[in-house]
Amino acid sequence: MKNKFDLIIFDWDGTLIDTIPWIVQCLQNAGVQHGFKAPELQATKDVIGLSIQKAIEVLYPDADSPMQQRLVDCYSEMYLSKQLSQADLFSGVYDMLAHFKKIGYQLAVATGKTRFGLEQALTATSTEALFAATRCADETASKPDPLMLTQIINQIGAQPERTLMVGDSVHDLKMAENAKIPAIGVSCGANSIDSLQQFNPLLCLQHPTELLNLI
Repeated sequence: MKNKFDLIIFDWDGTLIDTIPWIVQCLQNAGVQHGFKAPELQATKDVIGLSIQKAIEVLYPDADSPMQQRLVDCYSEMYLSKQLSQADLFSGVYDMLAHFKKIGYQLAVATGKTRFGLEQALTATSTEALFAATRCADETASKPDPLMLTQIINQIGAQPERTLMVGDSVHDLKMAENAKIPAIGVSCGANSIDSLQQFNPLLCLQHPTELLNLI
């Protein structure tokens, strides 16, 4: 796959940064604090990648709209209470991104996070300068709608066939499939290789830095 891509679009949580256990804990605790039974572990992981509003709707379908908003607010407050740092990135990820940028790849992020949440995370990990474009779920359509990918591709001026999506969730790979762009799955986050392979990625990797030997 050498010299096949110009633009690499990464998911954030579970793909570049090791935050899935913390997201799960915050999603479950938000429900418990409001009188709901904590959803099962895999069911909670399965909503990661969606916008927080959609994630709450799926996990707590019996909550009415005002309660769902309280759950969203509670989750957000808990999640943001933890100070991230570059050490939270998966091992080797910062150097990988810096290397790809140095040799001429355009890099981008497509995430289910809010803009506020992503900006905080990029600043905390000192990665903001590495990305040419970012899109968040509160400023465009939530995954698996392909709109955020289309917007990034258009902003960069890339060709879809020379764009690669890298993600850890089924929502990432379904979004890439909907956008008709190639994708690679990583199993270090929300979903297993078996789940990711349903969406016909080029490859499924255990760790994102395996990309260094492939592209």
